[in-house]
Amino acid sequence: MTKQTVVVALGGNALLRRGEPLEADIQRQNIAKAAQTIAEIGKEYNVVLVHGNGPQVGLLALQGLEYKKVNPYPLDVLGSETQGMIGYMLMQELKNLLPEQDVSCMLTQMTVDPNDPAFADPTKPIGPVYEEAEAREMAEKYHWTVKPDGQYFRRVVPSPLPTGIVESDAITTLIKQDHLVICTGGGGIPVKKENGKLVGVEAVIDKDMSAAYLAQQLNADALLILTDADAVYLDWGKPTQKALRSTNPRELAQYAFDAGSMGPKIDASCDFIKKGGKLVGIGALADGLAILKGEAGTNIIAE
Repeated sequence: MTKQTVVVALGGNALLRRGEPLEADIQRQNIAKAAQTIAEIGKEYNVVLVHGNGPQVGLLALQGLEYKKVNPYPLDVLGSETQGMIGYMLMQELKNLLPEQDVSCMLTQMTVDPNDPAFADPTKPIGPVYEEAEAREMAEKYHWTVKPDGQYFRRVVPSPLPTGIVESDAITTLIKQDHLVICTGGGGIPVKKENGKLVGVEAVIDKDMSAAYLAQQLNADALLILTDADAVYLDWGKPTQKALRSTNPRELAQYAFDAGSMGPKIDASCDFIKKGGKLVGIGALADGLAILKGEAGTNIIAE
């Protein structure tokens, strides 16, 4: 029987959890745990894996600021570095768990519209969390925009919507050859067309939006968004909080979700369903396969 295809979106915060030191060894440990879930899903589905890069790209940006002899590298270049770094670790762990499975990591460029209003209103958190006073000090020193992230503050950068996957044909070819493909990491390297040429853009694309775009392009059977919450909640963090177990875009449109965390996941999910997708699952990393079976997390389906 032919396996169904699922696009799995793995949060950057699942690889480096909120508040954890941005250490390579800690990231490896977290990626090893993530790979176990992905490998489990891979035994039943064709997996196309997209990962976030918020903590990692922010760390590279900070490291670049410390070395004064060269200008800091732009965000598109740092995004490509995180694709290589995180992709390498994921690829290695998955190959160790699934030695008979071909695993490929595709450096992926994603086109964006240079006139996207997101450039005027940065919302994508990157890098570590700060206390408010330190965040304000960093913002003044480096000309950052900072916004609240839970009880802390983080640097935020523009997060334009994806408009096209440059390496789409290559990804499709690898899937047809039964590869487990890691692609559009960190939402893809943001690029624009300028005088007929591809040029990098100073931004970080939301990986959930890119995963939904990719799932639509591939006509995937499901989109699975794995995060640090075990479901989508109403009144999150309040005594009245309630998990949504099965819902649809019409119901979700009645509620407001945080723009820096769950909001983009809901927007991406609803976009995928409205454009013909059958199923989106959102929930905790450890529950990956159970979410796809409707036994955990939140399932979003068409009405």
